[in-house]
Amino acid sequence: MGLTSNNTLVPAALATVALFACTVWLWPRLARRGWRSVSGRVGLLFAVQLSLFVSVGLFANQTFGFYASWADLFGQETDQGVVVDHTPGNRSSGPLRVTEIGGVPGRSGFRPSSVGQVQKVDIVGRTMHIASPAYIYLPPEYFQERYRARTFPAAVVLTGYPGTARALVDKLHYPRTALQLVKDGRMRPMILVMLRPTVAPPRDTECVDVPGGPQTESFFAEDLPQAVTQHYRVTEGPRSWGIIGDSTGGYCALKLAMHHPGVYAAGAGLSPYYKAPVDPTTGDLFQGDKALRNRANLWWCLKHLPGPDTSLLVSSSKEGEANYKDTLKFIERVKAKETTRISSIILESGGHNFNTWRREIPATLEWVSGLLGDR
Repeated sequence: MGLTSNNTLVPAALATVALFACTVWLWPRLARRGWRSVSGRVGLLFAVQLSLFVSVGLFANQTFGFYASWADLFGQETDQGVVVDHTPGNRSSGPLRVTEIGGVPGRSGFRPSSVGQVQKVDIVGRTMHIASPAYIYLPPEYFQERYRARTFPAAVVLTGYPGTARALVDKLHYPRTALQLVKDGRMRPMILVMLRPTVAPPRDTECVDVPGGPQTESFFAEDLPQAVTQHYRVTEGPRSWGIIGDSTGGYCALKLAMHHPGVYAAGAGLSPYYKAPVDPTTGDLFQGDKALRNRANLWWCLKHLPGPDTSLLVSSSKEGEANYKDTLKFIERVKAKETTRISSIILESGGHNFNTWRREIPATLEWVSGLLGDR
């Protein structure tokens, strides 16, 4: 039974109810002072608490997509290896392999030319040798005959930490939202590349090129766009790619757009922070390299480096988000840079969660689409 499956959650919840009922039934019989009665009461209370903790944890994980599998939870992921797709009809072979093909969740119909397609892929960077699974959303136009020779802009979409890439499809509804926005005439068709910023699980690399470790920033700035462009009809040029993320992914999106404006013409951070943390999940990201530490601090970049020629979007809420004051400060700092554009989504209230981000995603996709070119 999978970690995110109802076949795991439902038995855990039923076990909690059964243990609670058992405790109520047996408690009068254990209301004595002997060691056996005391041990029985302690055991029942412990069992109920443990079962409740497991049930709540499973429900929270299923809702927010922290871990995708038991192996992911216990840091035992082994999803590595270089893969090359030789399927006839691809633009060229490269380090990207399609492993699953499906429709858009929440939308009826199975014809790609009507509802688009979501593909699960394995990507391995040729230069950085980082492997990561991802989901690719291809809009209906990608499969329609009249667009046979057309290329499409693309946007990388990142989760928070630890996050699961599938949550971007099933919980945050990126493909479904993009499909509806195009039908409503609010955005142009766009390819979405959805994955975790955690490319070396369980470590949180914060999209940093770690000395002697994963070169995560370079993977997102070089290898990922290259692999996707080789496999799909992605528009080539300096205004072809955008990047979106929430929480940790939001920090990564802003940083990648600021550091690599020639790659990412737009970067949107939903509930982002603006400086890479160092904690038990990250380990030592900088190995004493002060220049690398400064580079990962967006406040330092805005103060000491020229403004990058890119467009940024940040989001927060007046009540419920811890980054509200920092976000207002960030907006003012960016406004002082003549070559950098800044936009924002500020809600009256909303916590650091999926529900808040789902309220911000439609406007974010529309904003990104308006800044990217196609042909």
